[in-house]
Amino acid sequence: MNAEWNAFLDQADAVRAADRMPHFDHPGSEARAALIGDVRCDLSHLGLIAACGPETESFLQGQLTCDVRQVTPDHSLIGAFCSPKGRVLASFRLFRHGEAYLLELPQAMVEPTLSRLRKYVLRAKITLEDASDTLARMGVAGPNVPAMLERVLGVASERINGGVMKNLTIIRLPGSTPRFELHGATPDIQRVGKVLGPEFTPVGAESWRLLDILAGIPTVYPETVDAFVPQMLNLQLLGGIGLQKGCYTGQEVVARTHYLGKLKRRMYLARVDSPIPPHPGDPLFSPQADASQSAGRLVDAGPHPDGDHVVLAVALIDCAEQGTLRLGDASGPVLRLEPLPYGFEAAD
Repeated sequence: MNAEWNAFLDQADAVRAADRMPHFDHPGSEARAALIGDVRCDLSHLGLIAACGPETESFLQGQLTCDVRQVTPDHSLIGAFCSPKGRVLASFRLFRHGEAYLLELPQAMVEPTLSRLRKYVLRAKITLEDASDTLARMGVAGPNVPAMLERVLGVASERINGGVMKNLTIIRLPGSTPRFELHGATPDIQRVGKVLGPEFTPVGAESWRLLDILAGIPTVYPETVDAFVPQMLNLQLLGGIGLQKGCYTGQEVVARTHYLGKLKRRMYLARVDSPIPPHPGDPLFSPQADASQSAGRLVDAGPHPDGDHVVLAVALIDCAEQGTLRLGDASGPVLRLEPLPYGFEAAD
């Protein structure tokens, strides 16, 4: 994290933990504010990989599940980077800033993803580097955010995944709550932060993660690398798979799953009462599952201000929709499924 942005966060009384800004010392009230009010969030817990050079588009098109040709200064995409066996090694948001393509993903995933991508560069005219300290990043969410952006910056995107470029890159995220990311030079992001009124509650990474989970947006962490094919994470429902884009690493498996196979697992939104906080990668149990296979795994999890936890879980469809899912083992707490903000029809 760059020192200038760090100093700005210190002035806002951010609480530090392992060089991250997890909260502002009131995590419970922050989460509730994120659900019902207007909030602002430092996004330094998310890292950036910058791809630059004359062959960047063609290189990324040959590696990522999304159709890179659709990524423009005013349109971003969710996507995945897969192994040759079609298993997701990283998930991200891909967007343009200046001449660069930027992949936004958890900080812990930046270095391993860079290392894997660089193995495919060979003679391509492209540079890949960690750009996490290059741009400052802030998220804003809440019912009054579009009006604020119009008032402060004179811009606001109505289109999900859409964006606008001034001196900042502004991206509208999926979800029932109006939510935007702002990327730019530290002084420009600071200026926006300083004009936000007291009605914009500062929140930390866990509150932003809660909004991602409720929006049904999957994130791959080190614990879940190589665990899922893209369709298990509902990426086909989020615009994250370009079925007409041509070949890319893992494409054969992804295409076969779409055209020839019946999807047996998909991602669900659920609530669970657990005395032990659940984490990505935690196993699921179902008495309806065959003894030779797992019922599923957690993709993401976070505390809900009501006192339980909200999770995204990849599970066997039959077990989720006609049986029972438990966290951990046969004695674990039951997952209570909730509707995602998007339907499954397009997957069937």
